[in-house]
Amino acid sequence: MVENTFQTNLSHRRQGFVSQIDSTYYDDDGRPKRTGGLWTTSSHIITAVIGSGVVSLAWSISQMGWVAGIVVLIFFSVVTWYTSIFLADCYRTGDPVTGPRNYTFMEAVSSILGGWNETWCGIAQYSNLFGTAIGYTIGASISMM
Repeated sequence: MVENTFQTNLSHRRQGFVSQIDSTYYDDDGRPKRTGGLWTTSSHIITAVIGSGVVSLAWSISQMGWVAGIVVLIFFSVVTWYTSIFLADCYRTGDPVTGPRNYTFMEAVSSILGGWNETWCGIAQYSNLFGTAIGYTIGASISMM
């Protein structure tokens, strides 16, 4: 019988034999190391932050005017920066250096808030996903006409 038990010291047991996980291939939590660099990180940030909202940016600024448009643009860039700091702080639970990683948003909510908060956050998250999918479908169908 094979028993895999991951511990904080990166050891696992296989039929009573204790060995260290090779740190060149695995992170401190036993998962394969991430191989992203500056270019992949930058491309992920650009696609996540800019996304399709850049398509309607010119129209919305023209509707608000130059002054209000720039003020609103700066306001939402500060909101995005502020929430990204929160998300970065939620990446690890407990100690920010050695604490266990939260790989998904729901894992972070579960480890920090837990209980019914996780359920309500899941409902809000999937409702947002569902509404966004409907909005993109309607927007795409209007654009085809």
